[in-house]
Amino acid sequence: MRILLVEDDRELGNAVAASLSAEGYALDWLTDGVAAITALGTATYDLVILDLGLPRQSGLSVLKQLRASGDLQKSVPVLIATAMDSVKDRVEGLDAGADDYLVKPFSLAELHARVRALIRRRNAATSNVLTHGALSFDLQSRQASCNGEPLELSAREAAILEVLLLRSGRAVNKDQLLESLYAWDSDITLNAIEVYVHRLRKKLEPSGISVRTFRGLGYCIEKAESAAP
Repeated sequence: MRILLVEDDRELGNAVAASLSAEGYALDWLTDGVAAITALGTATYDLVILDLGLPRQSGLSVLKQLRASGDLQKSVPVLIATAMDSVKDRVEGLDAGADDYLVKPFSLAELHARVRALIRRRNAATSNVLTHGALSFDLQSRQASCNGEPLELSAREAAILEVLLLRSGRAVNKDQLLESLYAWDSDITLNAIEVYVHRLRKKLEPSGISVRTFRGLGYCIEKAESAAP
């Protein structure tokens, strides 16, 4: 999952970026509204965490411009995280198109919980635990298990599995996986995605789950017994 953090407070930004990265999210951190608009026009995100008191262009202006755009990215969930805590501010932010509103100072644990909730909502998931046959994946602990037994996955393998499970039944191409997993400053190639998917396939075999390749479309997770020969 790829998150855009727009926050000009360096201390808070560092703390949020470090905590979300430690949870396995790919994160791009920007510090002003103009840069945020540029990023939203050039990359695909699963979630935006947006401060309102930004330099160059306010967070509220960024939100309104995003929601009014004709871009597919206009529907991305937006979590406002701000010190502006009046009822008027909350109403204005939510009416402008925010999906949630969090007032500073906040705990990182609550931020993480709200992030998970918005990602679940976007992908029509009702629980932190995703299940697919004998396979389970906990969005909070980011741990996978097969028939109750833990699966040893690397952070990148777990991140790919999360994306495939959240979009179960739909093909996810390599570019989408790349954008979901890596921030701008990560030196990674599409070939690396193939390597991670290959490793993940091997580890999922005992659970009866396969990751099927659809030529020209991408990857889709399915039960092995339903896969085409």
